[in-house]
Amino acid sequence: MNKTQHNWQVIRFNGLDPLSLDDEIAAEFPLTVILNGEEFATMVCTPTDLEELTIGFLASEGIIRVYDDINNISIDEGKGFAYIEVNKEIDSIQQDHSKRFIGSCCGKSRQFYFKSDVRTAKTVYSRLSISVDQCYRLIGQLQLESEQFIRTGGVHNAVLAVPDEMLAIRTDIGRHNALDKIYGHILKQRIPLKNKLIVFSGRISSEVLLKISKIGAGILLSKSAPTDLALQLANDLGITVIGFAREDKMNVYTHPYRIEEVN
Repeated sequence: MNKTQHNWQVIRFNGLDPLSLDDEIAAEFPLTVILNGEEFATMVCTPTDLEELTIGFLASEGIIRVYDDINNISIDEGKGFAYIEVNKEIDSIQQDHSKRFIGSCCGKSRQFYFKSDVRTAKTVYSRLSISVDQCYRLIGQLQLESEQFIRTGGVHNAVLAVPDEMLAIRTDIGRHNALDKIYGHILKQRIPLKNKLIVFSGRISSEVLLKISKIGAGILLSKSAPTDLALQLANDLGITVIGFAREDKMNVYTHPYRIEEVN
């Protein structure tokens, strides 16, 4: 058993018949970010890829723009702290942010900061195109690679991909955390987004869409549903949203010109 999941004894019913067994449960881990010596936020997450999570989270919040904005970063996983020094005064950071708790679930537990989003969300001009068959194959690959979801049913996956293959996959109990891990990976490795897309297991909310905009990906492919505000933002920000992608079905909601069969 690894640190991302734990055994828990449950009574499982199949019809009316009970069966006592050990079930695998997704781990939930609090990580407190100490920014320039001050407590900044506590995230509840899956305890993997914590450095990438911290980097992607701070980029999403507008604290950093590129990896070189970071002077130093260290993770104390045993105590649950991420220490990060950036080349920006803490007083200017505190003008727009306050100490807060950021949960792993959807909705209001993760606060929505329009001031930060205005600074960091951007229109995407990607010329990437993808075929319908490539979309189906990527979603199929996502399903095959989702071992932790299969074992626990309690995590989301985000993938950096090109049309023909998945390049990096990150997993977390929070869908926004999974995207932040991918964002952190992109920044740390200085990966260009010109021919890349994001494949995603979760619902496409406005927060998710804004994060895709900040990352700079032109196509978001998900097996789940979008919200209306997410689609309005996608229209405005030039992002192609594909949802309900499963086996041989999918919906293209915005900017369909990036789908080869549409042209």
